[in-house]
Amino acid sequence: MIVGVNGGGKTTSLGKLAYRLKNERAKVLIAAGDTFRAAAGDQLEIWAERTGCEIVVAEKEKAKAATARQLECDMAVKRGKEQGYDIVLCDTSGRLHTNYSLMEELIACKKAVGKVMPGAPNEILQVLDGTTGLNMLPQAREFNEIVGITGLILTKLDGSARGGCVVSVVNELGIPVKFVGVGESVEDLQPFDAEAFVNAIFS
Repeated sequence: MIVGVNGGGKTTSLGKLAYRLKNERAKVLIAAGDTFRAAAGDQLEIWAERTGCEIVVAEKEKAKAATARQLECDMAVKRGKEQGYDIVLCDTSGRLHTNYSLMEELIACKKAVGKVMPGAPNEILQVLDGTTGLNMLPQAREFNEIVGITGLILTKLDGSARGGCVVSVVNELGIPVKFVGVGESVEDLQPFDAEAFVNAIFS
């Protein structure tokens, strides 16, 4: 599952991650679970086409229903299990960490996946916008408390943002940074390199 607040780069990061995994010869299925943002499904369909991955998209007339967000993940994991996919990547709708009812939806999505495949999701990656600053920490605290974050993706490091506040997140919560987004192309999601990151902050 890919989670985070609105506008952080979840859908783009998921597309880039799908590209990396496909290049590593994994059979990848994408679930377009962001039903809040009208263009998110279309955006992921473009990423699926770019990367050669299959995609599960909600029916248009049901897309606004809260249950649709759970059904997308549920349907995708069922299909992934039945058709022998190696990895199912579930996009989720962006939500403010201060909106309790929307955060509760993430629990429902996580449970829906776990019912289909016990122990899943194996990874819950939170996307953090590198331009966010100190607000990264309360975001990470809330998402971690609600669903248990296993890793971080730090985005938008291709501009002036350094993303240094992620150090506080890792220090307090012990959640590793797994990838960084450094541009718009499919290759621009890179494994996190701590030494290179520190050098970039102080250069």
